[in-house]
Amino acid sequence: MAVETDESGWEVDPDDEWGVAVITTVGRQLKLRREAAGMRAGDFGVAVGYGEDLVYKVEGGKRIPRQEYLDRADEVLVAGGLISAAWEDVKKVRYPKKVRELGKLEGKAVEIGIYECSSVHGLLQTPEHARALMEAAQPPYSADDVQRMVAARMARQSVFERDPAPSIHFVLEEAPLRRPVGGTMVKQQQLERLLEVGSLNHVSLQVMPTNTEAHPGVDGKIELLKFPDGTAVGRSDGAFNGRPTAEPRELRILELRYGTIRAQALPPRESLTFIEKLLGDT
Repeated sequence: MAVETDESGWEVDPDDEWGVAVITTVGRQLKLRREAAGMRAGDFGVAVGYGEDLVYKVEGGKRIPRQEYLDRADEVLVAGGLISAAWEDVKKVRYPKKVRELGKLEGKAVEIGIYECSSVHGLLQTPEHARALMEAAQPPYSADDVQRMVAARMARQSVFERDPAPSIHFVLEEAPLRRPVGGTMVKQQQLERLLEVGSLNHVSLQVMPTNTEAHPGVDGKIELLKFPDGTAVGRSDGAFNGRPTAEPRELRILELRYGTIRAQALPPRESLTFIEKLLGDT
């Protein structure tokens, strides 16, 4: 059985209050159960296949336990699945705080509008495409960080499975669709994914051809989220210092820009035909 090394990416972000609370609670319960079973930390570490130092870190709320750690601890402490069940909360702590917050907003929205200029938007990426982008970062992320970020990005895509489904609108630039991110096979899979999502009846996907004249999105991406109570939030790289805004006047500006972009892009049906042609040329 492999012993976990003290690698990066499994530490608790001290600024993530909810995450700290979850990991502290899980760690305390593990310690209480271990002590109730009369096991010392070193013996418990041997039993679950982890180092004693990491056992103390997990129990002290300083370390995010892996799923296999919780499963093994459940077996050793004869917890009947109660320790293993903690993974449902623990795995969310693995996602960066800002990604969880964005996912929460997307999970509540009844309408989502997105213009992405430099890449395929995260909600549309395949795991392989997302991994290739993250592995290209400089300075490079660790393999564990890449795995964590890919998982977080894929988790956000549950928005497509909501019931009732939100209305989602995407506008993507042509150039990123042509870029062979991850190689030919990954590019093909990504284009196929766009066709799959673009065919959903609650999703519209439009392509902005490269030969289109200047439009309001040249300064950067735009995101607009609208909620059941009539409120909304939006942000744009090229407006209001890139910060999210819920101010009505600023939202009207973003809506005007986004509406103009959608009007200049190819209609959804023509966009899917355009993507099919790109796939055929790959």
